[in-house]
Amino acid sequence: MTETDPVTSQDAPIVEDGLPAWLSPFADAARAVSPEQLSRFLPPAQGGRQSAVLMLFGEGEDGPDVLLLERSHTLRKHAGQPAFPGGAIDPEDAGPVDAALREAQEETGLDPSCVQVFGMLPPLYIPVSNFVVTPILAWWRDDCPVSPVDAGEVARVVRVPLGDLADPLHRARLRHPTGYLGPAFLVDGMVVWGFTAGLLDRTIALAGWERPWDQEREVELTEAQWRLARRGYDRYEETASDPASG
Repeated sequence: MTETDPVTSQDAPIVEDGLPAWLSPFADAARAVSPEQLSRFLPPAQGGRQSAVLMLFGEGEDGPDVLLLERSHTLRKHAGQPAFPGGAIDPEDAGPVDAALREAQEETGLDPSCVQVFGMLPPLYIPVSNFVVTPILAWWRDDCPVSPVDAGEVARVVRVPLGDLADPLHRARLRHPTGYLGPAFLVDGMVVWGFTAGLLDRTIALAGWERPWDQEREVELTEAQWRLARRGYDRYEETASDPASG
């Protein structure tokens, strides 16, 4: 898609049947959620770089989980950041579902035939990168292996237990060098922040998985981490923002 093309069609079947009981509350909430419940940054009426991410839920050895990856520290953009698999929607993609599954396969080796797409969230906006992101919701119906396909792009692939994300000991507010405070998760040796943490924070709340946690607890993003993550975005105006700006 071009930068001005909106996402106007559903490009692949969305099947809600057969989800595990623990995932159904989130699937139900996702059908009715508004963009304003997820972020205060909404896509512009025109423009923006159309993209998609895959929020893939499964059941691993440690219970229900979600797939994340850690981007390579040598990347020109988003270096070193934990993230959902995903990226820009290419002209060859039928739409956001197709793009999210393609990117997940390219980044993690995920076989799309293992996945059941059960929904999508409203498109969200990341001001710092000018991305309009459609989160695609999927269930890992058939277990299949995943690992980094290209070490130059992905440092590692992690199935993070939802119980770890909801654990109060693993939650904090991350202070950006801009002064903004946003959600963060300290899991599996990673500090998950920015857009990914904001989406996980809203997911946990919408699904009813949230547990009381110390919202006064703060961790800091160092200047070096901030520069690394922002590398390549100098042409965009610095914006103190909500979690969807990371």
